[in-house]
Amino acid sequence: MKTSLALLLLLLISSGETLAQQGSTELGAVVFEGNAAFPEDSLSRTIINRSTRCRTFLLAPFCAMGVPFSVDRQFLNERELSSDIFRLESYFSRRGYREIHVDTMIVRSAGKPARLTFKISEGQPLRVSTVEVRGVEKLEDFGQFEPLPLEEGGVLSSIDLSSARDTLIQRMQNKGHPRADVVTLSRRSKSSPYLADIVFDVRPGPYAVFGPITLVGNVELSDASIRKLLPFREGMEYSTAKTLEGQRNLFGIEMVQHVIIEETVDPGGNVPDSLVPLQVRISEGEVHRMRAGFGWSTADCLNTDGRWVSRNFLGGARRMQVRARLSNIMSETLYDPVCGQSAVGDFGGLNWLVSADFSQPRLFSGFSLGSSLFFEKQSLQDVFVRKAVGLDLSLAKFVGSNNSLTFSYRPQLTELEAAEIFFCTSFRVCRPDDISGLQDPNWLAPVGISLVRDRTNNLLNPSKGYQIIGDFEHASRLTGSSFEYNRISAELGSYEELGDRQVLAGRIRVGWVGSGNFNLSMGGVDVIHPQKRFYSGGANSVRGFAQNQLGARVLTIDSPQLLLADPTTGTSPCTPGEIMGLKCDANSLVDAMFGTPRPTGGHMVIEGGLEYRVMLASKFQGAVFTDLGRVWNNSELSDSGSLELTPGVGFRYISPIGPIRVDMGYRFREFSNLQVVTPQIRPFDPDRDQSDDKIRGVVNGSERVLDFVRMDDLALLDPKVTFGKEDGFSLYRFQLHLSIGQAF
Repeated sequence: MKTSLALLLLLLISSGETLAQQGSTELGAVVFEGNAAFPEDSLSRTIINRSTRCRTFLLAPFCAMGVPFSVDRQFLNERELSSDIFRLESYFSRRGYREIHVDTMIVRSAGKPARLTFKISEGQPLRVSTVEVRGVEKLEDFGQFEPLPLEEGGVLSSIDLSSARDTLIQRMQNKGHPRADVVTLSRRSKSSPYLADIVFDVRPGPYAVFGPITLVGNVELSDASIRKLLPFREGMEYSTAKTLEGQRNLFGIEMVQHVIIEETVDPGGNVPDSLVPLQVRISEGEVHRMRAGFGWSTADCLNTDGRWVSRNFLGGARRMQVRARLSNIMSETLYDPVCGQSAVGDFGGLNWLVSADFSQPRLFSGFSLGSSLFFEKQSLQDVFVRKAVGLDLSLAKFVGSNNSLTFSYRPQLTELEAAEIFFCTSFRVCRPDDISGLQDPNWLAPVGISLVRDRTNNLLNPSKGYQIIGDFEHASRLTGSSFEYNRISAELGSYEELGDRQVLAGRIRVGWVGSGNFNLSMGGVDVIHPQKRFYSGGANSVRGFAQNQLGARVLTIDSPQLLLADPTTGTSPCTPGEIMGLKCDANSLVDAMFGTPRPTGGHMVIEGGLEYRVMLASKFQGAVFTDLGRVWNNSELSDSGSLELTPGVGFRYISPIGPIRVDMGYRFREFSNLQVVTPQIRPFDPDRDQSDDKIRGVVNGSERVLDFVRMDDLALLDPKVTFGKEDGFSLYRFQLHLSIGQAF
């Protein structure tokens, strides 16, 4: 009996669904005809009726197969047709097209989705003939020399008209007129019914200054420290922009969780119109905080971080942070499965950082002081291992509402390890004594200036706006630096919303570095500290390449391997004489004999990327991208070779700490001609060598001990080796990246 009732219930439900679908008409297309002033995608976002479509082109193969989850099915809503017509006509009318007329046509075909067409007759728009501003004697005092959103000859949009009025009010409020108002008059021109004269009747109201400033809600923060962060004082000319700047300054202190700056109202009406008294209401957070975290990425492997922060250190809103970080944990063990871009071998071991950071807000003239004392060991995979102790000093200031200017001085005593190959290939410094001079502790002490303009809408995951970053560094004897160089870089990121939670993001970065002298026993050489050269490739760079693997690279091999027999031919790639004469051709060796090429960086870099992002669910985002880039040395500047292009796809989980990102890029490069570096050899000397020092090689087709020994000096061999010989499509060229945060 229970089974029969359940079957009956299912039958009724399925019948109801069938009847409901029979009364619905799927919309296969929504078309706009006759629109010239505005694009179709803008109009489609105005109406309710939408067409069935693929949720995103990332799912196009599934949509073609009709898989339900990939298709967003839409049905004709006839009740909303008249409202959609009204919405479209209102959209055009508000933007100056007062003669707009919209009609609809529906085409139904048996067994096929319907087609809805909106037939649009725009008519002739109403245009601005003249713009007049009345009520102020000196327009330049209010910034009227700057263009308004409404211009003569343009279409008279009520949106632009309202924006122009708000702009005039804002300009006056920023020049001491908090009660300013503007009355807008619009009248048809006598010369044509399609022209209009616009008059802005400005009513500035009384001139005013800041009145008494009252602080409310601060317990730990002193009144004096808060007032230092306010860019206005009692008696200064009133400016709304100054109050907003004060809010931003206070929000810049972690101690402040919430702040409101508003005018106080005197119930008795005893405050004159020439004064604007303000109340600054603050909500404070915790003074001290401890945090610890644990993470994993393909570049840093396992890593952990802990920090203690005092957000009102010794009062005055000063900030003190003590931080410790470990990275590259278990890189040797996990290298093959999950940490393929981490540092191993000579570059392996724990990386660590211990630092004490101090900041003082509003030191003088709007500048804030930042300082950091640090001890660290960091490895740049296959390039060098760096140990350093140093001090970072900076003075930063906001310039306007979206710009920040920073001056810095960063002296550090730095020691390099495992960089012999780098110095030999990059600067032809191959003798152990000279290399030791470069690797021993030396001072790196640049002064710098950076400018940032940030107009994005979100720090961690922007979807609209742009950001510009410019940096310049100089290091010389005058700054206390052993290494001399000038370094310039600039980066632009732009973000545009495409609707339906879609974002198009773009980025371009350029940089150049030039060197000075570093004194060695062989004389002065042009040496740029490896840390200051440009590298490319990686999770936040050109994603078709592993970390730092785009650009100049070098192959390494031990010299005895060049003298042993090739299994396929029975002969050795080189003879001892060819190695000593630097004329050893190692092209007969397979790629695996050399291992991973080691990057040497370059003097110039260009990187760019274009990425389309779409939300697949509330917390999940998909992406397709194309990155490009190239790194040059000075000797390669005449080479007009093309940029490397790497497309790919990605997936993000939007977490509170930023997007957790997985990207897979593909590189088209088939091979590279790379320099080979090997230890030099010399004839055996019985007076200084042991018999066990002799190396093995091939003589007359058989292997035996040779009367040669391996040296510490490095040798650069010719010709170069063609590395990466795969033809056509290859899985080898896919590159996986795992990291936190958007690529740009």
